Amino acid sequence: MPARRRLLAVALTAATCLGTQALSYASAGAADASSTETVVSRGVEIPAFYTPPATLPTPNGSLIRTEPLPLAISLPTLEGPLPGRATRLMYKSTDSNGNPVAVTGAYIEPTAVWKAGGPRPLVAVAPGTMGQGDQCAASLGLEHPLTFNGRTMSVGYEDVAIYRLLATGAAVVVTDYAGLGATDRLHTYVNRLDEAHAVLDAVRAARSLPGTSVTSASRVGLFGYSQGGGATAAAAELQASYAPDITLAGTYSGAPPADLTSVTKAIDGSELAGALGWSLNGFLQSDPTLKPIAEAHLSAAGKAALTDLSTMCVGDALFGYGYAKSTKWTTDGRSISDIIASTPVFQTFLDSQRIGTLKPSGPVRVATGISDNLVPHGQARRLAADWCAKGADITYKPVILPNVISPLLNHFAPLLTDQGSAVNWLTARLAGKTATSNCGALPILP
Repeated sequence: MPARRRLLAVALTAATCLGTQALSYASAGAADASSTETVVSRGVEIPAFYTPPATLPTPNGSLIRTEPLPLAISLPTLEGPLPGRATRLMYKSTDSNGNPVAVTGAYIEPTAVWKAGGPRPLVAVAPGTMGQGDQCAASLGLEHPLTFNGRTMSVGYEDVAIYRLLATGAAVVVTDYAGLGATDRLHTYVNRLDEAHAVLDAVRAARSLPGTSVTSASRVGLFGYSQGGGATAAAAELQASYAPDITLAGTYSGAPPADLTSVTKAIDGSELAGALGWSLNGFLQSDPTLKPIAEAHLSAAGKAALTDLSTMCVGDALFGYGYAKSTKWTTDGRSISDIIASTPVFQTFLDSQRIGTLKPSGPVRVATGISDNLVPHGQARRLAADWCAKGADITYKPVILPNVISPLLNHFAPLLTDQGSAVNWLTARLAGKTATSNCGALPILP
């Protein structure tokens, strides 16, 4: 099948599952926090709600503002709308440099009754890769599951997992991460500290939201796949030091990008090669000292690609940069991975993003497709092994599916086939049931 037709097939599969130039690329699309001008990203007007105020509160997790969020998929019932009533959130967090940051997201109070005893639990959902444009934010995806205007295409595929969790009677809070949705900065894609903080502070924000059934005694779970799996994994590692006020009943980490050196090499030349641009944009946003190095190695085409990608969603990147090779983005024809490997400061930065160096709090279920060659299976399995070696309570689940050639489908298929089991596992933890670690069997598991 020709490459373009394969891309179309992949994009349609994903959708149906839901029913200049200089270093401007590192901050493209960002708006001044105090600006009152309307922010438009690829023809999509970003609601004024998403522009942070100039001054933020001090405590992490503090609510900055809220408003009702209309859910696109909602059914009226005698007990209230299904799956529940949603509130758009903006809350305060802290980025990897220790600076305050406003993060957006959503809280959904479910209509379904929690039947497992005790107060209604809370699940923080960390979205998978949505893109880097503000229009791609998961909270906007709850309101507009499919956005397509000829200039951008965003699919709110995380709505499926969110609705499944709400059906159990658990309340759900969703984070958009730093810089995704909020218009004052660029999204720091796969930055483990930014993402972990955003997830944990989303829990704090949900707890402080008035008029909900969540209490201080509510058990807390984390749920994420792909980028979200990395975010929940990092949050489980950092909970003890960053958010000791939160006790984790369980964490689901699906297909976590734990080793970015391995992941950046794997996505280069794949259908989702655009994610390499999102990663670089995020690295340069987090550590501006890397900019001169990037400037020296990126060609005009590479800089233009990073600027273009900084406002793209997954759908845009599939069609605009599917199968792109980073050798076309550099001045000497080397790949981005080769340049990183030969540049100690860049490699040190990626090493600092490694997940698996700390023991996570609470039980964690790590799932990874054995044929996943986009977020490689081997590095996700290694995360489970590293955690087991630290004495963590780990349930390791290799998802056995055939290799279907397409890296994106190899990565996406386990999300669908394992999602029900992941929800059931987390629901059991929220009900107070003890997890059974299988670290002892991990050496013989694929």
